[in-house]
Amino acid sequence: MIAFSSQQSAVSKGKHGITFYFLVSLSIFTLDQFTKYLIKSYVSPYEIIRVLPFFNIVYVENIGSAFGMFKSLGDVFFITVAALAMAFVTVLIIKDRDNRLSFSLILGGAAGNLTDRIIRGYVIDFLDAYAGRFHWPAFNVADSALTIGIFLLAFKLFFEYKKIKK
Repeated sequence: MIAFSSQQSAVSKGKHGITFYFLVSLSIFTLDQFTKYLIKSYVSPYEIIRVLPFFNIVYVENIGSAFGMFKSLGDVFFITVAALAMAFVTVLIIKDRDNRLSFSLILGGAAGNLTDRIIRGYVIDFLDAYAGRFHWPAFNVADSALTIGIFLLAFKLFFEYKKIKK
């Protein structure tokens, strides 16, 4: 484990019990589903609600994977891959104490998007960040959790690699 300070938190060290990390996943899942419920209830498809000069709330039904790619592969492919990934990540939460927070974010995000795909046949995306006329593809809470979890893992691996090289 990389120590950025002598007072590293219990969360980043994976010292909490496994239940804590599954509660993190459940919290991500719940927040994701609640925000999607609000969007589906109060925002029309493709409606744009301007929030900040670089950020909108929208309602997009994404039938593809990340950023709408690979639409032709179909629901069965995405559901199967997501379910297998969730099973694998669940095992990693149990076995890999050093990365439990990252894996719990990934599990919660995967569960949120998998639930959409099973129930609706698409994933609801609603966060729209942009600069000028250049828009990042719309995303949601689950996507954010997945991205943060993957980034934390990559960041840790990068610094561990640098530490080994020294």
